[in-house]
Amino acid sequence: MQDLANLSEIRWGIIGCGAVTEVKSGPAYQKVKGFQLKAVMRRSLALAQDYAQRHQVEKVYDDADALINDSDIDAVYIATPPDSHKDYALKVAQAGKPCCVEKPMALDYQQCQEMIDAFERANLPLFVAYYRRSLPRFNQVKEWLDNGEIGVVRHVHWTLTDQPNDWDTQQKENWRTNPAIAGGGYFVDLASHGINLFEYLLGDILHAQGITANQQGLYEAEDSVSACWQHPSGVTGSGYWNFASFERLDNVEIMGSKGKILFSVFAENPIKLITPKRVLSLVIDNPENIQFYHVENMRKHLRHESTHPSEAKSAAHTNWVMDKILKG
Repeated sequence: MQDLANLSEIRWGIIGCGAVTEVKSGPAYQKVKGFQLKAVMRRSLALAQDYAQRHQVEKVYDDADALINDSDIDAVYIATPPDSHKDYALKVAQAGKPCCVEKPMALDYQQCQEMIDAFERANLPLFVAYYRRSLPRFNQVKEWLDNGEIGVVRHVHWTLTDQPNDWDTQQKENWRTNPAIAGGGYFVDLASHGINLFEYLLGDILHAQGITANQQGLYEAEDSVSACWQHPSGVTGSGYWNFASFERLDNVEIMGSKGKILFSVFAENPIKLITPKRVLSLVIDNPENIQFYHVENMRKHLRHESTHPSEAKSAAHTNWVMDKILKG
């Protein structure tokens, strides 16, 4: 393995330059000092060329193996659906390069473990794009918790509901609701963000169980999930996710012995600290490219300046929790 710490620029390639890479992630690899987005790959060469032209990327591929083994590429970001994460990641490890994988990390916990083992054998870092661990708004929540602003934490609850979208109602092909591709439905795609964040804030979940239902019958995956869990300190948790509702809700409440904290996982609502003595409401905007701080923290990790908050083991544990909730 080449130590990238002393390179003036670390050259990245992206496998799967779809929607998530347009604004959320791709430009961050160009904006972070010391990183360069050198190449992109998509199965459609025309679409890859279009992306490269619009984002000023030098190299274009329609073959993932060619990008992975390109000597001009130092590290690889895998931004494909979850069913291909493991296979691509194992090839990146074999090529001796650091890797970042989109979330969820893989289809299930077992696949995650195979990925972890491969990168440990190669002595390489494997990051996962749970970027909320790097966002200032959630690190403010963590600071409040760590400082005991709400006393001893007792319970966390998250409600996330939404209306069925046009793709659902028209029953168009959608990989996010195909368990063979996504590992589940919208629960896996969206709830993984919050569960991973709660583990960052409160410690890895020890026990979890859930009840699932398909209330609409519009696709194969579940559309309603209820779950409960427990963190190491004894903090209990509960969640309700329903994608057949009449309204969009995204409400998290962390309750403590002396107050509570309110925020949303996806919406950029103010984060609120509420105690008997005061109410504090803060607006902390996300960056234009929401993965910017996540990508910046990868640079710091590769430069040996700090440890990234979202590495493979914590991401794999989120898959473990979702497996427990969905499969018992």
